[in-house]
Amino acid sequence: MRFLESAHRPDAALTQATAIPSEPPSPRYDPQGDLRWLLLRPWIWISRIIVVLWQLGSLAITLATQASSPDPKVQRRVAQRILTTLSGLGPCFIKVGQALSTRPDLVKREWLEELTRLQDDLPPFPHQVALAVIEAELGAPVDRLFAEFPDYPVAAASLGQVYKARLDDGRWVAVKVQRPRLPFLMRRDLVIIRGLGVLSAPFLPLNLGFGLGSIIDEFGTTLFEEIDYRREADNAERFAALFAAHPEVTVPEVERSLSSRRVLTTQWIDGVKLQNRRELEANHLDPTALIRTGVIAGLQQLLEFGYFHADPHPGNLFALHGSSGGLGHVAYVDFGMMDSISDQDRLTLTGAVVHLINRDFEALARDFVALGFLSPQADLEPIIPALADVLGGALGENVGNFNFKAITDRFSELMYDYPFRVPARFALIIRAVVSQEGLAMRLDPSFRIIRVAYPYVARRLLAGDTAEMREKLLEVIFDGNGRLRLQRLENLLDVVEGEGPGFDLLPVARDGLRLLFGRQGSGLRQRLLLSLVADNRIHTDDLQALLGLLGRTFSPRRLAGGVLARFNPLAA
Repeated sequence: MRFLESAHRPDAALTQATAIPSEPPSPRYDPQGDLRWLLLRPWIWISRIIVVLWQLGSLAITLATQASSPDPKVQRRVAQRILTTLSGLGPCFIKVGQALSTRPDLVKREWLEELTRLQDDLPPFPHQVALAVIEAELGAPVDRLFAEFPDYPVAAASLGQVYKARLDDGRWVAVKVQRPRLPFLMRRDLVIIRGLGVLSAPFLPLNLGFGLGSIIDEFGTTLFEEIDYRREADNAERFAALFAAHPEVTVPEVERSLSSRRVLTTQWIDGVKLQNRRELEANHLDPTALIRTGVIAGLQQLLEFGYFHADPHPGNLFALHGSSGGLGHVAYVDFGMMDSISDQDRLTLTGAVVHLINRDFEALARDFVALGFLSPQADLEPIIPALADVLGGALGENVGNFNFKAITDRFSELMYDYPFRVPARFALIIRAVVSQEGLAMRLDPSFRIIRVAYPYVARRLLAGDTAEMREKLLEVIFDGNGRLRLQRLENLLDVVEGEGPGFDLLPVARDGLRLLFGRQGSGLRQRLLLSLVADNRIHTDDLQALLGLLGRTFSPRRLAGGVLARFNPLAA
């Protein structure tokens, strides 16, 4: 991780003069309490509902009459209408538009460019208001806190706007200032959105199990957490610590002495947004290497760390120059929307990917039960062939054919015939995954996230670098009777080797040997020996098949080819 010098510290006199005033507790989302609060103020909610219904109804008429027009000029006007409607309705609706801007498979290409402006190209609020917020929050005017502070923000987003300022020691920083009256605006609109969602849910083509109300509550809770910049500072430092050993991921350093509940100051990142392939190439950046970094970092967050960035849209990810082991360098910003996943869910998700690799749909159905997508009382017998049809058909002969849009479309059909539901705790996880895939597809329409997810999980299993991965590996390659399942081991090796021409197998061989003969591989060695002498006889056929598989996969010629390709890509 590349950080600048230690955080800016004002001298003692300035610190004493600019003591940050004590701050009130952060507002929290309370659906029932907020509903009572708004109902007691009819002068607020009646006028707001009229505005919301009028704006959305007018937009719906525009979409119904013009969305299918082949005229590019008409499509541009429709896109601008969507943008102005959502931005005019305020922060909650802008957040919906931001999510749509990452889904090129859901939104017309002609509309995407306009929707991406919702990420950080919104109208700013008055500069004098921002200066007043900074002074109220940090206890001094900007000319005493910064050596240089501009008159206009460099970006304005749904919850705040960002200035590029310079500290006394010459370092450049990003200063994010929150929009005024945000708690009031969000309380009002979340109550209205929740009410409209619950009332309209029976008429919508949805079967979410937990209902729209629970999903909106999850969204509201996260949104209120996002407007406490002290929490965001904590999130950024935690995220940076997790990626401290990964030079391909940069996290801006927080300037704690210049941050508070409504002001956040961090290291300035000089990079190119992960938004436009041609712009990346014009800056001599490799989109493919950057996509791989983004996807692998996302998988690490979900399946290793259990703590993830839930809003990886192009405005929050920047491409930097440099590469590490074939991975491009990426910087994350904006840590307001973060979430955690339990260790149990994390391990179950890892196992689900492995079961998908092996087309073990019975085990995958049990994974869905463990994750809460199926009730423990559900009859799995008719569900297993349905999963095989949906997921097996989507995978086809090649994992590259798999994409989440196709799967979610098919699952939405299955939910009417089978007792699937979407647990509320997975709302942000699903958002993060589909946003990551959408961002990658924006840069490369042929990209499939599973092409990277498969080899990543397979490599982790074969390395057995943690006790949980070793346990999962034993579960995968040995059946209930302790017999070796060579086909599954071969599937894992095929997936790892299939990463691309010239892939280096040497690290896989090294990690496998370390596991097999090292101190931590005692369980694997014991299970392997027991499988070879099961039923009171030595299974020489299994031993020969295992040695043959390893010999073919890790032949000297193939290992040397991978090493050569690492140093000379033209040799692949």
